[in-house]
This record gives sequence, structure tokens and C-alpha cells, in this order.
Amino acid sequence: MNIVYIASSLDGFIARPDGDIDWLLNIPNEQMSDYGYEDFIKRIDCLVMGRKTFESVLLFDSWPYTKPVFVLSSTLKDLPVELNGKAEIIKGNPKEVVDILSARGYHDLYIDGGQKIQSFLKEDLIDEMIITTVPIILGEGIPLFGNIKKLLRFKCKKVELLSPYIIKHYYIREEKDW
Repeated sequence: MNIVYIASSLDGFIARPDGDIDWLLNIPNEQMSDYGYEDFIKRIDCLVMGRKTFESVLLFDSWPYTKPVFVLSSTLKDLPVELNGKAEIIKGNPKEVVDILSARGYHDLYIDGGQKIQSFLKEDLIDEMIITTVPIILGEGIPLFGNIKKLLRFKCKKVELLSPYIIKHYYIREEKDW
């Protein structure tokens, strides 16, 4: 199963035009909740992210992942040595990546990064999406969906109002036409 877990502004952007996600870092969180992130991480086998997302993660104070991370990139040659055993570069189109990781025993993949999410959607390889909407209008930025050019049907399983600033939508891939 390939799963998207991501936050989006009300107008559909996942980051500012330069990739900055500062707008996500200042959301009021009086209960100091992770809003279900740790429960989600327990469900997945590994993360697949693009180079730009990976480079953004490298700016964090510490490596945030306990699961293996595969950086899908055709341009990266090496990863920082301190990430040995934690992350590795993988190459190929989305279908090839799913097949490679499946052969290695990874079946529940967390797909992260705007361009990678869009490329997996274009190949109809996303089974579930958990999209947290933050009621902020950025006006411009990196779109979550971009130009998919294909009709993909999802069914809403659940919506959670976690706070006045966090609305989580759970979608699963709909196989039949309506």
C-alpha cells in the first residue's frame, strides 16, 4: 500500500515557493499533540521521498525518522555518512521503485514530497491519502496535486477536527466508477 501523509494549506499548497514550511511550525498546539503521526508511522514499512524533501529534512535539528528512508533521485550521488543505515538513494520510476522495495520486503510505503506524490498519482500508485488541512491561505507555493491530467477517484473514510487549526481528511482509492 502506498500512502500519502501530508499537510496542505487551505489553498492546496504544501510549502512556500522556495520550499519553506515555516507556516506549519507555528500552529497553536496547546496539548503538544503529534495529531496521530506516531500511530501512522507504526503502519508503514519505509518512507520514499524526493531529493528536495530530503534536503529540507537535513535542515532539521535531528534526523526525525525511525523507519528506513529511500530518497528517490536521479541526481544525488551520495548521502551524508551519518545517515548510513537510515537512508539510501533509490532510482527508477514509481512502478520500478514499488517493485524494488516490495522485493526487499517493504510493502507499506509512505510517499512524501510534492513532486514524488504527483508522480505516484500520475501512475495511479497511491492507495490512501491522509491530508491535514491547515486553514491558512498562502496564495502561492508548491501545490500538493499540480497537473495530474487523470481522473482518480478517492473515497473519504473519515474527517477529524483535531483543533481549530488542524483538520485531517482520510481518503482511500476508489476502484469503481460513480
